[in-house]
Amino acid sequence: MASAKYPQVQESQLRESYAPTAHHVPKDVEGGEDSPSRSSAGNGAQQHGTPEFTAIGLHPGADATVEMEGERRGFWKREWFGYVKTKEFWIVLVLGQILSLALTGENTLSSLLAQNGTSLPAFQTLLNYALMNLVFSPYTIYRYGWRKYVFELLLRDGWRYFILAFVDVEGNYFTVLAYRYTTILSAELINFWAIVVVVLISFTLMKVRYRPTQLLGILVCVGGMGLLIASDHITGANGGYAPDQLKGDLFALLGASFYGLSNVYDEYLVSKRPFYEVIGQMGFWGMLINGVQSAIFDRPSYRTAVWDRTTGGYLAGFTILLFLFYILAPLTFRLSSAAFFNISLLTANFWGLIIGLKLFGLSVHWMYPLAFCLIIVGLVIYFVMEGTMGEAKKPWLGEDQERGVDGFATARRKIEQARGSNGHV
Repeated sequence: MASAKYPQVQESQLRESYAPTAHHVPKDVEGGEDSPSRSSAGNGAQQHGTPEFTAIGLHPGADATVEMEGERRGFWKREWFGYVKTKEFWIVLVLGQILSLALTGENTLSSLLAQNGTSLPAFQTLLNYALMNLVFSPYTIYRYGWRKYVFELLLRDGWRYFILAFVDVEGNYFTVLAYRYTTILSAELINFWAIVVVVLISFTLMKVRYRPTQLLGILVCVGGMGLLIASDHITGANGGYAPDQLKGDLFALLGASFYGLSNVYDEYLVSKRPFYEVIGQMGFWGMLINGVQSAIFDRPSYRTAVWDRTTGGYLAGFTILLFLFYILAPLTFRLSSAAFFNISLLTANFWGLIIGLKLFGLSVHWMYPLAFCLIIVGLVIYFVMEGTMGEAKKPWLGEDQERGVDGFATARRKIEQARGSNGHV
């Protein structure tokens, strides 16, 4: 994964420019959530507007103070279930299952399209990128103006989003292509490889350090997935006919690898830049990359595809679910992490079976409900030793998250709101 690096403003410069108790907010950020002006100093003083500077050394507020005290007490003396007791944990847990259901719906519709004689891996996701660009790019232009949008965002920072869009497009392409050759259950089970990719990249490049309970939670979730595999083997369920099981599984594995890269990079960018900018740019570059790819590789499929109302309905449903997925995923990255995001999606196998009971004639084995419960337990274990901020506090953004964007669902906003409520202004 190629990680974007923004020019940094040194802490000493901030101290020299602002008094220790000063809090400077420019006029152009009033009422503006995720405003480019509210981005951290880590994004560069000239990047998309005037940044908001917060003095270094202020008390970070109640939640951050509790978390810092926990670090001083030592790892095993920390307060257990600190994050699990917060409403944010339950929001993240529900978000993960909504994303899991959306993913199951996308996978099911891909299988139904293939069974209906239509397999257009690039074109299917092209519609989603076009919709993302149509919805979020105009708003980004409104916030930045044409000059900053073109010369600062597209020409100067566009390469970062091009990389993000490329790995994401390829993840979608190979995952959808896999359904042409393999079964829905087989392709979903291979998605666990994305977890391995995410953990390895986060650990080596992003300097994320996982607690023993987080690794245990991941293993418990993977164990639940193992029960799903075992039940499929016992019942002989495979989700339908597979023209070329090996080729399809390899495509699914490649798609999962690209997804892992995309998830980590998306988490990084959405922690540094406004929400609407990241989604809009992914849509803009994804639309261009996917359009070219579709014109090259899907051209023979266009002639053999079945174009009828059924195909149109499947494509519309697929696009709506994928669009929802792309809006909620960055929010989940801000509230938690790419690792938690991916283990949450393991329940898609269970939801896939529920849908498959009706569409593919699958049968329920007693291990499936047990596996689902085991995955949910693993999600809880993942957070049992986290502080009240959970994984919203990113290690690459600084102790007070000063290098991150002050936006919706970010730890920086939570810290600054806590400062305000405690009278530190």
